[in-house]
Amino acid sequence: MTQRIYLDHASTTPVIPAAREAFALGVDEWANPNSPHAEGRRSRSLLEKARETIREALGWRHDVIFTSGASESVELAARCAVPSGRAHGATEHAIVGYAMGAGSTVLPVDSNGLIDECSLDEVLARGPALVAIQQVNNETGVIQPLERLAPRIREAGSLLLSDCAQGASKLALPDADFIAICAHKLGGPPGVGALLVRDIATLRACGGGQEKGYRRGTQDVPGAMAFAAAVEARPYDMDRLTSLRKQLEAGVKASGGVVIAEDAPRVPTIGAIALPGGSSASLLVQMDLAGIAVSAGSACSSGKAKASHVLAAMNLPDEIAGGFLRISFGPETNEAEIDAFLDEWRRIAERAVTKAA
Repeated sequence: MTQRIYLDHASTTPVIPAAREAFALGVDEWANPNSPHAEGRRSRSLLEKARETIREALGWRHDVIFTSGASESVELAARCAVPSGRAHGATEHAIVGYAMGAGSTVLPVDSNGLIDECSLDEVLARGPALVAIQQVNNETGVIQPLERLAPRIREAGSLLLSDCAQGASKLALPDADFIAICAHKLGGPPGVGALLVRDIATLRACGGGQEKGYRRGTQDVPGAMAFAAAVEARPYDMDRLTSLRKQLEAGVKASGGVVIAEDAPRVPTIGAIALPGGSSASLLVQMDLAGIAVSAGSACSSGKAKASHVLAAMNLPDEIAGGFLRISFGPETNEAEIDAFLDEWRRIAERAVTKAA
């Protein structure tokens, strides 16, 4: 294979041309956006324009606080949201459990990775809390029914924090109180993100001189501009990517593989599959040697030998969880790339059958 195939867009997707151009323009206006002189005011103007572009492109009519990424956004909300209680879904990104703290109630999920709503009701009955439920799971692509859960959370006097790193620019934003997003999952550069806040009064002052007093440090104007350009571009053809995922999953199942959470609503850009009895580490190595980049879960933990907490929360059998792979698509992913992946998958599956025999 002369050219590698990249199927790990859920960890980071390439920066799109519009974002590169916007970043270059931001670099030209190099002044500190917090300085009062003319140069600083020009940078401030570009920063605020980027903020407004993100608001408009995402249909968000409230505050946008720039951060270094979705993880920092989650930490900011978890640390500063007004309610004293904390609860989070069992399959959230690892940063959520860490940020919410040891006292946060963990909401279990069913075998498809969907929140146990009876458990949620029990938590809500205890009093106001910040409840973290992601829009799209970063390992399985499962979409939580936030259109049903968000009103229930708000009616109970609680607030919803939703990690939308995998859904922003692909799906409509949920009706949440806090939304964490980042640029590098949707065609912008790494190192920049935002916390969307419905009502700034629900976020206590956390210290800092920038971003309305919620963050310390000079804002990344070029990054914010590139982020805004990527959000505005919305490069994803979701119908086409849905067809690609169907192609992937049909081929995987035809060769003895399993589709994880197949019966749940899932984002088209993520396919969670497994080779029963296989080894994720071995599958990753074999795919990499074949020139295909995939992952075995979140990029924040895929380099560790630790099993996926997401699959464990779904109570998947060890023989399935042990052979898990995440295949994730970007704007330019095509049928030929999926065919190449499936060709290698078939070879691996056939070798596994021969070895077992």
